[in-house]
Amino acid sequence: MTFLLLMVALVALLYAGMPMFAGLFLLSLGVLWATEGTVAALGEQVFNQLDGYLLVAIPLFMLMAHVMVRGRVVDDLYAAAFAVLKRVRGGVGIATVLACTVFAAISGSSVATALTVGKIAIPQMLRYGMSRRGAFGVVAAGGTLGILIPPSAPMVLYAYITETSVSALFAAGLIPGLLMAAAFALYCMATEGKAAAPENDTAEPQADTKTLSRSLWALSLPAFVLGGIYFGIFTATEAAGTGTLYALVISALVYRAVSLRDLWQGVEDAARTASMLLMIIVGAAVYGYMLTKLRIPQQLTELVVAWGVGRLGFLIMVMVLVFVLGLVLESFSIILVTMPVIMPVMNQLAIDPVWYGVLLTLNLEMALISPPVALNLVVIKAITGAPMSEVNRSILPYMLILAGGLALLICYPGVALWLPRTLGYGG
Repeated sequence: MTFLLLMVALVALLYAGMPMFAGLFLLSLGVLWATEGTVAALGEQVFNQLDGYLLVAIPLFMLMAHVMVRGRVVDDLYAAAFAVLKRVRGGVGIATVLACTVFAAISGSSVATALTVGKIAIPQMLRYGMSRRGAFGVVAAGGTLGILIPPSAPMVLYAYITETSVSALFAAGLIPGLLMAAAFALYCMATEGKAAAPENDTAEPQADTKTLSRSLWALSLPAFVLGGIYFGIFTATEAAGTGTLYALVISALVYRAVSLRDLWQGVEDAARTASMLLMIIVGAAVYGYMLTKLRIPQQLTELVVAWGVGRLGFLIMVMVLVFVLGLVLESFSIILVTMPVIMPVMNQLAIDPVWYGVLLTLNLEMALISPPVALNLVVIKAITGAPMSEVNRSILPYMLILAGGLALLICYPGVALWLPRTLGYGG
């Protein structure tokens, strides 16, 4: 009950206009002062939370995505997918899903995926006969793949908070991410069958071949980054750094589309976003310390044991809680707010942290397209100028698909855990 009251108080502060990091910090500070009469230990808590090498990977992955966007590499990705699939039933929608899938493996960001692919894909989909609702929905949903298909910034943060192998998490997210992409593509094929290039399309085969060959550079980036991690050549942080350098080489030397000014802008954007995240981590560190002082994790563990709630029941309750939080909070905040409370119970119930990490990430995908705080939907509105009500309606079928994927992973953990186990990460 205390935890729920604290969550209500936090949400109230956020709705009052307070930034997330300030809400976490000030709420925790007030509770600690009222209950402990001192806040002397907070400095050490904050330093320990920020003193992590893995956190460096997050801004580097953001910079890598920015470089690829500035290099207009995504244009070729979508053009290549469209060249292959344009005559298939619903092919323009499937091409969009494929472009989202590949760019997700480059950027690790759902919002960046939806924004970048959406600018290119939505006009093409509408041109070739796809409904407005279908076009909006597939971009918003396809964008969610950015945090499930590795590399994934939320997965890096989760791995850091829970001391879980980030390589195992990346491996665990790959098959579920591809399954969700396939489900989105099949839905497009079933509902947007008329959306395809006409038989008399005059596009030259030579142009399609040239587009496909140019896209190989972009396709090589996720293979380079993930292959290096899975084969043990470098760590996730090293992969982020070398991947950024590789992206810069492709964009600057192959595509000749990135200037020093673009690079500086990318560094500024990545630093700004990372700084915001680090401030939230500071607030969450104080928040987690406050929860520990109030013994809330221990109380929740004792309550779960007393009620006899098994793994399945606990997971369902937590997934519902995460989804509700996703209606008002963004992904990083949900991870930081919930994990200090949930981790002790997970340990008590012997829930695999890699499995839970994938479940959490899939649930966060639904949060990204769940009103009122649905960042991907806001992106679609910004791109198209469509009414928010129309954009909201477009996403309902894809939310059901994601919910079905979540249920599948809960019932069959091996879908997520088979690959990391095969690669020797345990789990």
